[in-house]
Amino acid sequence: MSKVTIYVGLDYHKASIQVCVMDTTGKILANRPCTNQAEALVKLVAPFGHDVRAAIEACPGAANLTDELATRHGWSINLAHPGYVARMKQTPDKTDWADARVIADLVRVGYLPKVWLAPEDVRQLRALTRYRQQLANRRRDTKLRITALLRDTRVVEPKSRRWGRAWMDWFQTAEGLGSEGRWIADRLIEDLRDIADAILKVEHRLAQVTSEDPVVSQLILLAGVGMVTAWALRAEIGRFDRFTTGKQMARYCGLSPRNASSGQRQADAGLIKAGNEHLRTLIIEAAHRLIRYDPRWKALAASMRQAGKPACVVAAAVGNRWVRWLFHQVAGGPITLKQAA
Repeated sequence: MSKVTIYVGLDYHKASIQVCVMDTTGKILANRPCTNQAEALVKLVAPFGHDVRAAIEACPGAANLTDELATRHGWSINLAHPGYVARMKQTPDKTDWADARVIADLVRVGYLPKVWLAPEDVRQLRALTRYRQQLANRRRDTKLRITALLRDTRVVEPKSRRWGRAWMDWFQTAEGLGSEGRWIADRLIEDLRDIADAILKVEHRLAQVTSEDPVVSQLILLAGVGMVTAWALRAEIGRFDRFTTGKQMARYCGLSPRNASSGQRQADAGLIKAGNEHLRTLIIEAAHRLIRYDPRWKALAASMRQAGKPACVVAAAVGNRWVRWLFHQVAGGPITLKQAA
């Protein structure tokens, strides 16, 4: 029994996991819920065989469980692409039982695209960079509330640069907000200060964690790449050699055009919805800097503008080309990052 190959589909939830076990013929040996603990999963599956081929849909918490099952219990388990699994599970009768069965069957026939499982240190770095991005989003939202308050009260702003020191000094004593508006403004100013302090602390922590990272140290030498972009590339991409082409890496970064074709009609319709939104935002911001300061990308942007392309399309195109260029620098150029885990 121990040499029998079994296929396991795991439908992940916070408190429980639906487990479906199949044999090589597709017969369901078990399909039942289990507590969200690696030991409980191993105990449930063990009676059916020890040559386990499993998959779990990529979602929050699944990576840590996958790592534990693979390293401590010897399972052959992979993260399954959530978009692909979602399409396969579009049935009128959608239940946890059916979802686990579909995942197990996809593993059995080999139709399930795998998702790269980042090692623990990369996952920890990813948590830090995403926390910093959450703080940056909070800062943006707070600033939007301040501008909305000024607009509602029709207060005329000074000509100094908004959010600069002179502007903030004016806002702290700005008149015309009303008593409650003034109280709200003071709270928003406090929020901005707290968020700024938190961002400084997380950036200091990121600098400590990556101080000896060869990937980050080489990325920051590239034109247009600052520390925040380098940290994000390191955390979200992890290993550059998991992509076979620059086009694949650009698609992962969410910078590939979405094709909308039918018959003889061929058209691009913006960027794909899939991909890493965090990387897409940072790389497009980097593309704007490259367009201003780097002669190569400035020339590309100028030629696209002459062709009538809007600024947003130009920035996305430069970002796409830059990522593909970066891949080739990594693959065989002056940057040698392939050995980094």
